[in-house]
Amino acid sequence: MEQIKEEAAGEKSKNFLAKVKENTEDELQILGTFVRLGVVIWSGFIITLNYVELPMFKKSVGGDITFPASIFTGALATFGLTTSNNKSNNKSSDPKKKDE
Repeated sequence: MEQIKEEAAGEKSKNFLAKVKENTEDELQILGTFVRLGVVIWSGFIITLNYVELPMFKKSVGGDITFPASIFTGALATFGLTTSNNKSNNKSSDPKKKDE
């Protein structure tokens, strides 16, 4: 009886390992995309909670959101998005001067 249970448990673990090995690259890429999207949503939610006041949720004084913001930026970068501000400095520093 015990031998049958051990064989059944061995078959289940083999089946799981066989299923993992059968996953194609496309399935793993889809899973990775969903994980990254989940991280973006989670970190965006944490950042939003820092700025929004909810009636049932009292904020502590001055929360530091550096960690969630860096996670958010890094996760967005994996999708090819950047949050930097790239301004070109084509205008002169003196606003009274006109371009000639």
